[in-house]
Amino acid sequence: MGKNKFHEGAGPSQRQLRVGETIRRALSEVLARGDVHDPELNRMSITVGEVRTSPDLKIATAYVLPLGGEGQDDLLKLLARNKAELRKQVAQKLTLKFSPDLRFQLDQTFDQMDETRRMLSQDIVRRDADAPDTPDEATEG
Repeated sequence: MGKNKFHEGAGPSQRQLRVGETIRRALSEVLARGDVHDPELNRMSITVGEVRTSPDLKIATAYVLPLGGEGQDDLLKLLARNKAELRKQVAQKLTLKFSPDLRFQLDQTFDQMDETRRMLSQDIVRRDADAPDTPDEATEG
């Protein structure tokens, strides 16, 4: 039984987390400095929230969001169009044997946080959260 079978479903390894964070920083720097030769992409302020790598470190998925949240569809198209140059720029900042293939997805974390805040601000939820603990009706009697 191979080592990879043992780690399936166990979540990312420390190495994956470390490499993902290194790629996130490098990609953020490249995008912030406008190192890519695409004026449309350079006009956007982009947040790179997280980068997740595959177990073999050959694929890196960057979770991105344009500042203010507008232009999400354009952002993914621009990043895809400049993927090769971004990969090259990021690779120059890394000390990996192989440069991972970059993939891009919209970062839904902020939307989820906003939805959670909205739900928690509803009167009925606040009332339930503030209510003292009471015994469960099913266990009474």
